[in-house]
Amino acid sequence: MIIRKITYTLCASALLFSAGCAARQAETFTPPAMPVSWSAVHDNKSASIDAEWWKSFNSQILAELIDKSLEQSPDIATAAESIIQAKAQLKSTGASMFPSVNLNGGSSASRNFPSEGSARTSESTSLSLGVSYEVDLWGKISAQVRGAGESLKAAGYDYDAVKLTLTSGVANGYFQLLALEKRIEYAEINLETAERILKIVQSKYNNGSALKSELLNQESTVLSRKSTLLSLEEEKKQTLNALAVLTGTAPQDFKTATDSFSELEIPEISAGLPSDLLLRRPDLAKAEAQIAAADANVEAARAALFPSLSLSGSTGLATDALLSLTNPAASIGLSASVVQSIFDGGTRRSQIQISESQKRVLAKNYRKSVLTALQEVEDALNSVKYGEEREEIQNQTTAKLEYSLRLTEIMYREGSSSLSDVLDAQTSLFQARDQLASLRLTRINAAVDMFKVLGGGWKVPEKPAEK
Repeated sequence: MIIRKITYTLCASALLFSAGCAARQAETFTPPAMPVSWSAVHDNKSASIDAEWWKSFNSQILAELIDKSLEQSPDIATAAESIIQAKAQLKSTGASMFPSVNLNGGSSASRNFPSEGSARTSESTSLSLGVSYEVDLWGKISAQVRGAGESLKAAGYDYDAVKLTLTSGVANGYFQLLALEKRIEYAEINLETAERILKIVQSKYNNGSALKSELLNQESTVLSRKSTLLSLEEEKKQTLNALAVLTGTAPQDFKTATDSFSELEIPEISAGLPSDLLLRRPDLAKAEAQIAAADANVEAARAALFPSLSLSGSTGLATDALLSLTNPAASIGLSASVVQSIFDGGTRRSQIQISESQKRVLAKNYRKSVLTALQEVEDALNSVKYGEEREEIQNQTTAKLEYSLRLTEIMYREGSSSLSDVLDAQTSLFQARDQLASLRLTRINAAVDMFKVLGGGWKVPEKPAEK
């Protein structure tokens, strides 16, 4: 009977305030339209990528470094803790769907000393059990639970995005190390070449057929090659230190073997269809989950405008004895309450506006993220497409410059060419060799970027993975 009366009161309150409290409908979120095909290539067939994509480079050393980074990287550990926090938040929010039960017990004794008469002693002991429950009439609590669930999904997707960033970072760092070793190798060859030519100039100078300025110029070239070699050695040390941090290792304790840079296998990757991109990238899935969580927050904020219904009940025992429930008096109670805010200075309405604005911001950021993702794939496709051609041209250029330097060196030794011609040939060859290593690194990094911007073989899981 009591519940029925409360329900009537609640309905009357809802009708009274619904006109003033009802908020406008939520804006429907729709993903941005995707292009039909990529402009950089004509092959748009759907293609799958292995989740352990780094193994396609056929480098056991790289695979070991990535395994180590996934086990020890602080970034991975931090992302995993975010999942733990999101799971705990979901559990805490979901607890509001259930009644809360409290058990209270106490015992007391007191002695009063009146101004007249004898002192009086009073004792009491009580034990009570209380149950309270908020009825989710307007879906506020369920919306909060749904928002926490979407936040948990977002945390799981963020973990996958961090993992993809980490693995690609380790791959880039390792390939940078290999490229530096190749550039150091070229620099050592360049130094040997410069020193060999210096001996020729020195011999010609001793015989009076070369000027002092020619000798000084070649000595300067040798010193320049030594300086370049030292700079590359320093850069190699810095790259090793950065790679150590990515693998969660102190730079002082980090060592690694290396592969041959020239023989490294570069895989071919198909981009698939642009429409597949929304389901292949964890960062985009995270952004969608954040929008869904924001939508639930808007719904919860709107539901807060309406009356709330709370039910409670209690039962207990009490006696006039200390630490004893002998011959207790029993009690039982049942109550229900309806609360409707009449005036709060616009707090609840402001919260709705804040939640709606936050959702709009997330939607705009999501659209920007999609556009950025499309750009990243196009850029990676172009890098892959032109990288191989540039490397092949540079190989041919380097071979021709090597032959040109040999001829110029012979001609100088025989007196039919000037030292300036030799210096020009040296400089051109030195730069070509260094550029060759840089172009191969660019091509390899383009392959890594392709794996990364295509999601690294990631797929939307049925539920966030347990971390």
